[in-house]
Amino acid sequence: MSVQLNHTIVWCSDKHRSSAFLAQMLGRPDPVAFYHFMVVEMDNSVSLDFYQQDEAVTVQHYAFLTSEAEFDGVFARIEARGLEYWADPARTRSGEINRNDDGRGVYFLDPDGHVLEVITRPYGAPG
Repeated sequence: MSVQLNHTIVWCSDKHRSSAFLAQMLGRPDPVAFYHFMVVEMDNSVSLDFYQQDEAVTVQHYAFLTSEAEFDGVFARIEARGLEYWADPARTRSGEINRNDDGRGVYFLDPDGHVLEVITRPYGAPG
């Protein structure tokens, strides 16, 4: 068997709110409860398992590779919710998307401030 990422824990202040936000923004099925987690499944068999904690949440970065059509859907949902978005992870290019590696990319924040990135081409992909 090859080594593959199976799941990661996303620390959050409200697992229902945060998991629902991600699922809605990415057009995923509704999160499913599993023990102490709310789980959002990706198409490549990786899951993001939301775990609620009372302490301050350390901000993380999560990047999602999508098709062009899926990017359009995510971006439409960003705009429909009036969310702030950026073309870069440092958040210096507000209200823009990037066109890195002949694709498109955008960054936005989840309810706990995690930086979510959606890209249509992997970094370094040939153009």
